[in-house]
Amino acid sequence: MKAALVDVLKHPGVWRGDGYSQTVVPTTPCGHERLAPLLPGAGWPLAAVTEVIASRAGCGELKLLLPALARLSQAGKQVLLIAPPQIPYAPAWQAAGVDLRRLTWVNPKTEHDALWAMEQSLREPACGAVIGWFDLALSDRNCRRLQLAAEQGGGSGFVLRHGRAENVSSPFGLRLGVESVAGGVAVQVLKRRGAAATQAVFLPHGHQPTPARHPATGPTHVVASTAPAFSTARRTASEPYAYAA
Repeated sequence: MKAALVDVLKHPGVWRGDGYSQTVVPTTPCGHERLAPLLPGAGWPLAAVTEVIASRAGCGELKLLLPALARLSQAGKQVLLIAPPQIPYAPAWQAAGVDLRRLTWVNPKTEHDALWAMEQSLREPACGAVIGWFDLALSDRNCRRLQLAAEQGGGSGFVLRHGRAENVSSPFGLRLGVESVAGGVAVQVLKRRGAAATQAVFLPHGHQPTPARHPATGPTHVVASTAPAFSTARRTASEPYAYAA
C-alpha cells in the first residue's frame, strides 16, 4: 500500500507543497547547470507551455532557451518563432548551435493570428519547441488552449512577454522572470509545481553568442531560416544578444 501511494504522488497531476523533486515530469534538458535543479524534472517540460517574463526586451530571455533549442533542432525537431519583436539574425542562431534547416520564423499581422499560429504549431508532433511573443496578457481561456495544444503535440511551448512579473498572472504551470544584471541575467522561478523557489539564479554571460535581431518590417509572411530576411542584417555571428535601437 505504501509503495502504491508513492507511485501516485509521483504523478505530474499531483502537486505537493513540501517539494517538487519527486514529481515525474518529462522534460528536455535546459542546458543550464545552475537553473536545472530549480526546474521540475531538471529541464523544460514537454507537452506543456512555459512562460518567461523579461523585465525589458533583449535583457537575455533567449539565453535561457538557446541550449534546448539547439539540442532539439539537431535532433531533427522543428523550432518555430511566432511573432518575435525583431527579425531573427540567422548567423547568430547558427553559431549558438541551432540547425537553421529546422528554424522557422512566423510573422503574423495581429496577436489573434499569433495565438492561432502558436496553437496549431503546438499541436504538430514534429515541432520540438514553439516560442511566441505577446504584448498583452493572455486570457485564461487562451492559456488553456495553448496548454491543451502542447499536450496533444508533445513538444515544449514558450510564451515570452515583457514587463513586471508581479503584474502578470496566468495558469501556466511553470513561470520564470528574467532581469538583466551586471555580468549576466537573474532568473527567478515565479511558479512551479510544488514548493516555491525563494532565490534567484544568476546566469553569467558566456562566450556562446546568442541571436541578435533587427526590427521586423513589411507584410505578414512566413520565412524559413535561410531566407534573405535573415542574411541581410549587418552584424557578425560573434556579437552578443541585442536588439536594434
